[in-house]
Amino acid sequence: MGTTTSIQQGDVELFQTPDGGEICIIDGVAEMTPGLEVAAYLSLFGGNEGDDGSEGSPLEWWGNLGETIQSRKLRSRTQTLLEGLPATSGNLQRLKQAVENDLAWILTDKIASSIRVALAIPTVNHISILIIIEAFGEQSTFTFTENWRASI
Repeated sequence: MGTTTSIQQGDVELFQTPDGGEICIIDGVAEMTPGLEVAAYLSLFGGNEGDDGSEGSPLEWWGNLGETIQSRKLRSRTQTLLEGLPATSGNLQRLKQAVENDLAWILTDKIASSIRVALAIPTVNHISILIIIEAFGEQSTFTFTENWRASI
């Protein structure tokens, strides 16, 4: 009797918890997803928390070291700002710009034709990030609600 293996396609599906992204493993197999949600999540929150996004930062995420295409390097400016900026409505525009910068590679690499971003503060010290990506005529909508760790 042989064993049956299936080929997994897509990305390992991530889901949010209060302390970051987690994966779900069922019967020893990681759950997968075919969409752009994981790419968006990793773009915003997948880099090194200490990386300020500046060129040549000594704290740049280790996964960028072998990447030769500049647009594909994860810098996670969003994550950095959530750690360093006070959680005020006055900082929403700066945070929105960081989200757009972190997702820009998706447009640069022509994976999608448009990306729209909206941010809100649903509760104290939390940020809700709505992302709408138009790719090949299909629209995908994701909402990430994260802790806004910096205090006033």
